[in-house]
Amino acid sequence: MQILQDHLNELEFPKLLEEITPYAYSPRVAEKISNIQPLPQKEAEFLLKKTSEYLSSYESENFIPFDEYEDIEEPLKLMFIENFRLEASAFLRIRKITEQIGKLQSFFPKFSENFPNLEEEIKNLEFRKEIIDKILAVFNRFGEVKNEASPLLKEIRESISIAKKNIQENFNKSLNHYAQQDFLDEIRESTIEDQRVLAVKSGFKKRVSGRVLGVSKTGSITYIQPDSVVRHYHQLRESEEEQKKEVDRILRKLTSEIAEFHSQLSDYQEYLYNLDITRAKAKFAEKINGVLPKINTHKTLKLIDAYHPLLWLRNTRENKAIYPQTLQLSEQNRIICISGPNAGGKSITLKTLGLLQLMIQSGILVPVHPRSEMFFFDKLMTDIGDNQSIENHLSTYSSRLKKMSRIVRETDENTLLLIDEFGTGSDPELGGALAEAFLEFFYEKESFAVITTHYTNIKLVVERLAHAQNAAMLFDEETLEPMYKLEVGQAGSSFTFEVAEKNNIPRFIIHSAKKKIERDVVNLDKTIVKLQQEKFEVEKLKSDLTEKRELTQNKRDNLQKLNEQLQQKLYNFQKLYEEEHRKLQFGTRIQSFIDDYTKGKSRKDIVKDFIKILEQEKFRKNQNTEKIEAEKLKVVKRKVTQELKKESVIQTITETQEKIQERERKERALWLKVGQRVRIIGSTSIGTIEKIDSKTNKATINYGLFKTQISTDELERV
Repeated sequence: MQILQDHLNELEFPKLLEEITPYAYSPRVAEKISNIQPLPQKEAEFLLKKTSEYLSSYESENFIPFDEYEDIEEPLKLMFIENFRLEASAFLRIRKITEQIGKLQSFFPKFSENFPNLEEEIKNLEFRKEIIDKILAVFNRFGEVKNEASPLLKEIRESISIAKKNIQENFNKSLNHYAQQDFLDEIRESTIEDQRVLAVKSGFKKRVSGRVLGVSKTGSITYIQPDSVVRHYHQLRESEEEQKKEVDRILRKLTSEIAEFHSQLSDYQEYLYNLDITRAKAKFAEKINGVLPKINTHKTLKLIDAYHPLLWLRNTRENKAIYPQTLQLSEQNRIICISGPNAGGKSITLKTLGLLQLMIQSGILVPVHPRSEMFFFDKLMTDIGDNQSIENHLSTYSSRLKKMSRIVRETDENTLLLIDEFGTGSDPELGGALAEAFLEFFYEKESFAVITTHYTNIKLVVERLAHAQNAAMLFDEETLEPMYKLEVGQAGSSFTFEVAEKNNIPRFIIHSAKKKIERDVVNLDKTIVKLQQEKFEVEKLKSDLTEKRELTQNKRDNLQKLNEQLQQKLYNFQKLYEEEHRKLQFGTRIQSFIDDYTKGKSRKDIVKDFIKILEQEKFRKNQNTEKIEAEKLKVVKRKVTQELKKESVIQTITETQEKIQERERKERALWLKVGQRVRIIGSTSIGTIEKIDSKTNKATINYGLFKTQISTDELERV
C-alpha cells in the first residue's frame, strides 16, 4: 500500500504501534514494531493468520511454549572476529535460544491443525542440537565453566582446592596458637583483599612472624598474614592465574566451534524476532478484542460493529462508553457521504475506517465482528484535521487544496479516500461547487471514498449518483444529544440553530441569524433528510418484500422435497412389507417340500414343483423391475412437469409485468409533461416537473426548496 507518513499520522497509526510495543519481549522487537508499515497482501495475510493462531492459543489449553529471551545479535557479530572469546552470558543466551527453537519445533507439529501457519514457518529451520551439547559440555546449569571442560582445568582446580585447604588449616592453627598467647585483639581476625589475617595487638606484632597487610585506624591493631599461610597463598594465586588462562582458552575454542553454526543461529534469532512480533500483536488483539475478518478479492469492505482501537483503550481505562459503527463499501456503493451535526462522531467514524484498514494491511487484527469482510487497497489517501502549515505560510484551505491536487493526480479504482469536512475552508458557495466537482471526479475514477460534509449541494450530488450513498450520524432531535450511530441511506441535518440554542446562545441572536437567510434555506436541510428517510424506507420495504418472496419460494420448494421424501419412504415401506411377506410364503412352501419328501413323495416330483416355483419367482421379478422403472419414469416426468410449470409461471409473470410496465409507460407518456405535479413512488413530498431528458429518461423535479434529477419510472402523478 502506498501511503504518506503524514496520512499515517492523521490516522494515529504510530500511536497504535506504541500500544503494541510494551508486549514485546525484546527491546529490538519493540523497535521493529514501532516501524511497522502496510505490507503486500500475501505477506500481510500470512501475518494475520499467524497472529490469529497465536491468539487462539490463549483460549485453549495448547499454550505455545515461547518464553522471554535475550537476543544474540551482539554475539553473532563478535564471534567472527579472529581469536575472539565470547563471555559466559553470551553462551547461555545462545543455548537458551537454541533450546527455545527445539521446544517450538517439537510443539507445533503436534498441533498442526490449530497452528498450520506457525508450523509452516518453523519447520524450515534447521535445528542443531550440537549447539546445546557443546555449550553444556563446558558450562553447568548455573553458567559456570565445569571442571570437566578440560583435563588441565580439572587438575588446576584440584590444586586450587588443595591450596585453599592448606591455607584454611594453617591459618586456624596460627589463630589458635596466638590466641592462647593473648597476642590477638578481641576480634581475633579480619579480611583484607579477600585474605584472612590475624588481628594482632600492636604491642605484640614483632612476636608474630608473618606479612603485615595493614593497621587499624587507631593503630592499636596490626593485621598480619602468618608465614605458614603465605607460601600456600602464593600457590593459590599461581593456580588461579593458570585457571584464568585455561578458561580463556576453552572459551575461545568454544567460540570458534559455535561460530560454525552462525547461519543457523541467525535464522533462530530472526525467527524469534518474528514470533515475538506475532505474540505482541496477539496480546494487543486480546486487549482490544481483535479478530481476523474475512479477506475478499471482490472489493467489498463490510465493517460490522467496528471500534476505534485507541478510543476503545482510552474509554475502557476511563470507564466510558464507546459506540461501534457499521458500514459497507463495494463496487456498487463506492462512496459514502456522512453528514450531521458537529461532535456527532463523523470524524471518528472516518478515522476508525482508516486505522482499521491500515491495521489489516499491516498484519494486525482488528476490533470488528467476526462476520466482517475487508479487502486490500493499493493506496490510502486522507485529508483529516487542520492542515495549516506555518512553515510554508499556507492557510488551511491552501494546504487542503495542495493535498487535493495530489489526490486528483494519483487516485484510481484501487484507492481509498478519507476526507473530513469536504469542501470547507472557503466561500461556502464557491467551495461547495469545487467540492462537487472533486466528488464527481472521484466517482468517475471509480475510487472508494468516505467523506464528511455539511454542504447541502454535496448531499444532493451523492443522491444523484448510482454508486454513492448518503449517511448520517444520528442525533436525538428532542434532547439534541448525539447518538454516535451511523445510519446509511439518509443524509443528516446539521441542527445548527438547535445546537446553538442548547449551548445557551441567546435566542435574539439565533432569531436574528434566521432572519438573515431565507426561510426556505433554513428548512432545506430537514427537507432533504425527510426525503432521504422516505427513500430509505421505500428501498427497505422493497428489499423486505423481495426477501419474503424468496423465503416463500424456498419454503415451497422445501415442502415439495419433503413430500417427495415422504412418498419415497412410504413406497419403500410398502416394498419392504411385500418382500418380507413373500419371503414368509416362500419359506412356508419350502417347508412343505421338506414335509412331502419326508413322507415319501418322489424326488422327481418335488424338484419339478420347486422349478415351477423358481419360474414363477423369475417372472415376478421381471414384472417388478418393469414396475420400478415405470415408477422412476413417473417421478422424473412429475419433476419435469413441475419445473415446466414453474418456468411457465415465471414466464407468465414476466410477460405480465412487461405488459403492465408497457401500459404504465404509455399512460405515463400521456401525463408526463413539464409542469406536471409528481412525487417519488412511496414518498409524500410533491414537486413539479421542470425538465425531461428523453435520452436518459430522467426528469428534473423542482421541490421549491431544491431541484433533483430522477428516473421517470420512479415518478407517479399527483
